[in-house]
Amino acid sequence: MPLKTKKKGKRAKVKAVDTSALKKFLKRYENHCAQCQSAVSPSITRALKKCIQDGSEYLKAILLELKGRTSYPFVKLEAIACGIDLWSVERLGKAVRYSQLTSITLDHNEFRDEGLEGLIRGLEGNMKMVSLSLCYCNLGPPSGTVLGKLLAESAISELYLTGNYLQCSGAVDLITSIAEKVQELTTEKPTEEATSLAHQILEAQDQSGIHTMMSGPPTPAISPAITPAISPDRGSEKGKRKKKGRKKKDKPIALPGPWVRKLFLANNGIDARGIEGETGVLEFSQLLSSLIRYSEQLSELDIDDNCLGELPATDILEALMERNQRKLPRLKIKVTAQISPVTFKSILKQSGKLKTSKKKRRRKKK
Repeated sequence: MPLKTKKKGKRAKVKAVDTSALKKFLKRYENHCAQCQSAVSPSITRALKKCIQDGSEYLKAILLELKGRTSYPFVKLEAIACGIDLWSVERLGKAVRYSQLTSITLDHNEFRDEGLEGLIRGLEGNMKMVSLSLCYCNLGPPSGTVLGKLLAESAISELYLTGNYLQCSGAVDLITSIAEKVQELTTEKPTEEATSLAHQILEAQDQSGIHTMMSGPPTPAISPAITPAISPDRGSEKGKRKKKGRKKKDKPIALPGPWVRKLFLANNGIDARGIEGETGVLEFSQLLSSLIRYSEQLSELDIDDNCLGELPATDILEALMERNQRKLPRLKIKVTAQISPVTFKSILKQSGKLKTSKKKRRRKKK
């Protein structure tokens, strides 16, 4: 007779948690609200009752604050799909002013445009925050104006807005200040290059001994001072010592101003179906093209899942070609495939491959 073996795949039974403490806490909470004549929070009672029914523990993290000023040395904060409401976002915005945070991720929290305004109040003039991620937060066109102002006045250089509803008007308001600043800088560069070229010509004339009216009369030659000869062995030793003593330079701190390094605008309804129609798409593509063409800081751009159309896609392709001719850093870009195959392949050839690590989720229909 073959020996009976235990069936694999069966998981060990989870021990039931004692929910008596949760029941006492719920009863005490309801009594406290009744004494204070305040409304009971439906989210708290719902979560507690569910844990009591399921026999599971109730886990909740609370960061205590001292008069709105947090003392925790956090640098990065991620609160993804936490059901953050309007009041919580405004409270977070007040606490950010006094924190050491450089990166905030609030993806999949639908606090809308009103919640964003409360958060932005705490980020105004912030010189520490570098990265802000607000993917799938149900943000509309008004948020483009608020975020555009934030980019112009803070040190934020990485902005992730995938899965919102900025549409053409919101996207235009977002990048207008950046595109205009880039164009101003490019117009100032030729004058600086011309003056530097004139100085180079004068220096070359001085070295060759040829003098013009611009360079002036030749200066009398100064007899060279006699310096003691240094043996080659000692010189080589000093050179070696200098090489060993070199330290790696620290990365430069992000300067505030209207510029961006990473911009993610995928799945934002930037197409001709909105109120602006094709004119809105063309306006966005022209501003984006100038940003691609002249911005040295821009390194990653994601405009996937936006039906821009053939003409805007051609503008982007021409901007990429001109960027490469200027020998600017190669731009990693991701665009929709809903354009002609020739234009799509040409854009891929002229740009680097962009890898998006964030998982996509379906947006809820309004």
